[in-house]
Amino acid sequence: MNRSNAGANLPTLRSHNAALVLDLLRVAGERGISRLELAERTGLTPQAVSKITARLRAEGLATEAGHRASTGGKPRTVLRLVPDAGHAVGLHLDRDELTVVLVDLAGTVVASRRTPLDFGAPAGEVVAVAAGEVEAVLGGPAGADAVAESPQPRPFPEPGAGPRTSAASAPGEGDAVGAAPVGDARTVLGIGVAVPGPLDHRGGVLHRVTGFPQWDGYPLQDALAARTGLPVVVDKDTNAAALGLALRADGPGDFAYLHLGTGLGAGLFLGGALHRGTRTGAGEFGHQTVSLDGPLCSCGGRGCIEALCLAAVADGDVAEAARVLGTGAANLVGLLDIDRVVLGGRTVGADPDAYVRGVRAVIEERARRDGTGAAVPLVTTAGAGRPVAEGAAQLVLAPLFGRVGSGGGA
Repeated sequence: MNRSNAGANLPTLRSHNAALVLDLLRVAGERGISRLELAERTGLTPQAVSKITARLRAEGLATEAGHRASTGGKPRTVLRLVPDAGHAVGLHLDRDELTVVLVDLAGTVVASRRTPLDFGAPAGEVVAVAAGEVEAVLGGPAGADAVAESPQPRPFPEPGAGPRTSAASAPGEGDAVGAAPVGDARTVLGIGVAVPGPLDHRGGVLHRVTGFPQWDGYPLQDALAARTGLPVVVDKDTNAAALGLALRADGPGDFAYLHLGTGLGAGLFLGGALHRGTRTGAGEFGHQTVSLDGPLCSCGGRGCIEALCLAAVADGDVAEAARVLGTGAANLVGLLDIDRVVLGGRTVGADPDAYVRGVRAVIEERARRDGTGAAVPLVTTAGAGRPVAEGAAQLVLAPLFGRVGSGGGA
């Protein structure tokens, strides 16, 4: 079913220069930024900045945030982003769990839900559950556990939907925080979906997801767009997380995000952009062979780092799992000469200190052996909320700020 208000019509954002200005407003936060500073940082003329900010204010995307003293003349007017002028839904479909968030233009989560999911159920059932959770986080019928934080938007209808299927729990059985947060459904720009790879990012079509071959060739992007009436962008879970982390980073730099949960993969941020590769399949980190005669992996190969790592996790041997993960991380550092490594995922989150110690030990030993100097920094996303789901929302928002992050594919 199509919806007449599918996505917000923001013509100003088609301008590259406007996107640069809007991104600086985003980064400045509540403190805001003056037109003079915007001109200095973008290289645009003050006249061009004035025209752009006037349009942004007219469209409700920017507003005045007071005045700031200047070195001479009258105080400078400070502008800031209006976060609730737009929202995006971020959806993380994991192998056994679904997480959905609603974020504003500043990237702040204003509502979230989490529920069990059987990713091995028929694709149509999984899509129906995903659409239902999107409806719930936008303020639709969500059960008794959904708490409104501000006036309800108009939820989209679920065309042809009957009762919820067995692919997830019934409405109200998941964890929900802050449903019905958007004042107007027209502010919802779209849905970003993060799923296990491999997949075709451009077309939103899944390939043979490891352990779930039934998804091969499934047009998830089109299917979910048809159910919700909203624009949909699909990417790998690791890419989504890497994009979200890059947008929150204090400075430039290449990094790898390694996600250890029910599987193992990587998101690569290289040269100021998310690296997807020519066929948008980069980051299949878990299926590099590190033991030629090792155990059989669910992908059909042997000795994959994912198989070795998850076997150690299943045995309760965190030290061995970290050592295996560290071996792969050290290989990646040596291959790409990246500036830092970020660890994430539920398994890492269960014992972040142990994984940091184990992975760092391997990276540092490799640096000493190779004589490359100090080992690269290593951090985790522990305590950072829902990095994959939040990053999925940024798949929709990042292009608005000129932060497409699309090395190897838009």
